[in-house]
Amino acid sequence: MKRIINTVLILATLSATGFALNSCQDALDIKQAGELKPEEVFTNVSNLNEALNGSVYALLDPIDEIYFTAVFTDEVKPGSGSGGQEYELHRFFLDPSTQIVGGGSVSTGSSDGIWLNNYKVINRVNRLLEGAKNITPSSGEVAQYNSILAQARAIRAFCYIQLETYFAPNMKDPNGLGVILIKDVPATDAKLPRAKNQDVYDLINADLDYARNILTYSNVAAARYTVGKGFVNALSARFNLYRGNTTLAKQYAQDVINNSPILDAATGSKLTVANPIVTSTSPAIDLTNGSTWRSEFYGTASSFNPYRNLWNDSSRGEIIFSLNRLPLGAGATIGSRWNTNQSTVSGVPMWFLGRNLFNLIYTPAGQPDKGDIRRYNYIDPTSIISANYQNVDSRNDRLVIDKYPGKTSTATRNDLKVFRLSEMYFILAEAEVAAGNLANAQALIQQVRVARNYLGTATTPVYGNAQSAYADILKERRIELALEGHRYIDLKRLAVVAGVSMDRNIKDDFITLPSLNLPNDSYKYTLPIPVQETSANPNCQQNPGY
Repeated sequence: MKRIINTVLILATLSATGFALNSCQDALDIKQAGELKPEEVFTNVSNLNEALNGSVYALLDPIDEIYFTAVFTDEVKPGSGSGGQEYELHRFFLDPSTQIVGGGSVSTGSSDGIWLNNYKVINRVNRLLEGAKNITPSSGEVAQYNSILAQARAIRAFCYIQLETYFAPNMKDPNGLGVILIKDVPATDAKLPRAKNQDVYDLINADLDYARNILTYSNVAAARYTVGKGFVNALSARFNLYRGNTTLAKQYAQDVINNSPILDAATGSKLTVANPIVTSTSPAIDLTNGSTWRSEFYGTASSFNPYRNLWNDSSRGEIIFSLNRLPLGAGATIGSRWNTNQSTVSGVPMWFLGRNLFNLIYTPAGQPDKGDIRRYNYIDPTSIISANYQNVDSRNDRLVIDKYPGKTSTATRNDLKVFRLSEMYFILAEAEVAAGNLANAQALIQQVRVARNYLGTATTPVYGNAQSAYADILKERRIELALEGHRYIDLKRLAVVAGVSMDRNIKDDFITLPSLNLPNDSYKYTLPIPVQETSANPNCQQNPGY
């Protein structure tokens, strides 16, 4: 693990943006590369908090996971403004040296970006926890001190779950191959092997239990940017779902729904609703052609539509936790992964929305309105929607992604929504299917569909068996959680039991692919360990197939 330890685990923390060291010279004067001097870095609760905000939160960024998932699965297709970036990845060329060039700038991308960034955050948490041992808080600082440690440990758990999600071949096998487990600050020459899943899970559970006992739920709008009890329990629900413990997944998802203070004042719903779809002053404005309606609905600063405001960051809505992306702040721009300049057809789109995904929310001319608010929220009105998309070149069908519309002063910059309540409903639904309660699962999916329907109604089929239930849950997850980093792991987890597979349209590429969709049994549903890791660390075992 030489690259991570020498380059990242030792040096990266010292140059963290916003993290005030005693002086720059202190970092430069360290004689031994691996020497940690907590007495020089962490001296009081105040700079411990600075380290949390400037050195941990500032690096927490699942944008590589979101982008990789979209490009590799059936969420997007090449855009009219692309120069060919990641076409190989889109065509399933994936190996330990794969990298991504996203949004016009070099990113460390798929496997090594996900691997490296999560270990960087883990390292900074470990250093913070080590440094905190040298601080004795005053009586007035104890609560803040404990909260800092709880937030840091919850974030460490999140990073390990991200790593397990993408790099563990089988999360449901406790003795299966996991990731490298680093609990503290290792020696510079350490070459650590991969741990088994259960060893990683033990640390994850210890961190989550610690954080759960300290942190609380909060109804303050800005609380969505701070790790609290909602984050901890939502993460616990997702983690237990992925590893097959649906009983605990249900328990924690239900806790978030029951105790989250998020509430729509007009409807009493905790899920953000689709209405109003028109303003009270202009009820007759045509939804698809009215320029006034488009201006009011798609307004970057705010909209009359609650669901749209969730995505333009003007309100919290049902968000449990998101990563704040200020116009001039830290963190990459999610919108530039799809559109170079802005989310319009003239904004040099790098990727369009996949056509089959769009068809699930689109109402063709002459057909009864599906009433799905996501059709308008996900696609910019300047898009070119072909009625004969399967018979023409895909470049004539331009579905401009607008799920991340940008902030007022930065067209491509939006918060990253890490946890939302709709995901908790999906987790509950899966848990009910696993328990044989198909009617309960159907009712939970119906609640999400009704919330997203501006006609006030929705249709969810009666689940005749577990396979049909899983297929419908997977379908709704595909729509609702699109471009949020879920589809790759969802296909790995559910495609076989749901009796479905990846679902690209035949025109989702400029060429006819030898294999349009990745087979369900492909080893590529687990990422390779980056070559930079395995070449420097012979003890780090590569994943099967690579």
